[in-house]
Amino acid sequence: MGLFYRHCLRPLLFLQDSEAVHNRVLRGLSMSARLPALPMLADALYGAPDLPVNFGGLKFPNPVGLAAGMDKAAAAVPMWERLGFGFAELGGVTRHAQTGNATPRMFRAVADRALVNRMGFNNPGAEAMAESLRDWRAREQWPTHPIGINLGKSKVTPLEEAAEDYAFSFSSLQGLVDFFVVNVSSPNTPNLRKLQDKSALDQILKMLRTVNAEVPLLIKIAPDLSTNAIDDVLDLATTHSLAGIVATNTTIERPSSNDSQCKKIYTETGGLSGAPLRTRSTEIISHIFKHTNGKLPIIGVGGIFTADDAWEKITAGASLVQVYTALVYEGPSIAGDIVRGLKSRMEKEGVRLLSDVVGS
Repeated sequence: MGLFYRHCLRPLLFLQDSEAVHNRVLRGLSMSARLPALPMLADALYGAPDLPVNFGGLKFPNPVGLAAGMDKAAAAVPMWERLGFGFAELGGVTRHAQTGNATPRMFRAVADRALVNRMGFNNPGAEAMAESLRDWRAREQWPTHPIGINLGKSKVTPLEEAAEDYAFSFSSLQGLVDFFVVNVSSPNTPNLRKLQDKSALDQILKMLRTVNAEVPLLIKIAPDLSTNAIDDVLDLATTHSLAGIVATNTTIERPSSNDSQCKKIYTETGGLSGAPLRTRSTEIISHIFKHTNGKLPIIGVGGIFTADDAWEKITAGASLVQVYTALVYEGPSIAGDIVRGLKSRMEKEGVRLLSDVVGS
């Protein structure tokens, strides 16, 4: 199925605007979820075998998740499981509904298998997201795998009021999903990354602790942080008993490239995701694992296209992984392909449990 997508469908899709394709796919998945036979057909075509993982007190059917940014309005909640994902992180969502930055705002660097985006947290707002989640539950179409929410700060909210902004979104959505990720690392909301500063982040986490009824809470960090800044975040994660770290978000750095189309795309403002991010995100995962002696669980994200890429993240210290750009380039079979590849690698290595190789 992956070959068909890459050689037949992808060339046609890549003739169209990247965000326009994204929106059409989401609408199609949303409609498909509401039809009796299509979810079962998707599961038959793209479902993944079991490769269970325990993380943050939650049970995951497999370690490959959908990264935040793909489904910002909970449009296709039942379908991600049918496409083989072991969990899905929805959002980012903010307290206030936002249209995001001006278009065009999503670009493909095709030869490098990368994306650049400056979406700006476009989303319907926390309360509208809550209504969508309740609707899926009322339809009795809630997935069996864990669902998380990525929380961002509203653009109109001053930095000094960020803690209250995050807490409002959290309170609006608490009880509807299985875990939350605090996003202070997107490069596309002005000054948002300043919230990775130790004192600002401490205020946010303190506020969330006052409204959190023991739901697993993680934080997503940027790949552009210095080692000292990462260590400050890790200290706060320990202090506030966070369930884990998501490493990493998109980068504002740009790789060198010999491809003229990629060079042009890299002049665009925004966060870079995809294959060029793989090495840096793995380095950060390895550092986090070593710095915390493996006691702080990690979700690895950045440049994962194959089972070998996922294995690299896992052996560096990640217990779970997420994909976003690979779904765009490799198509709907990506999660199942990675899970099957991981199972094959485990058999080859004589590994019984995936947890046995985390950080190895």
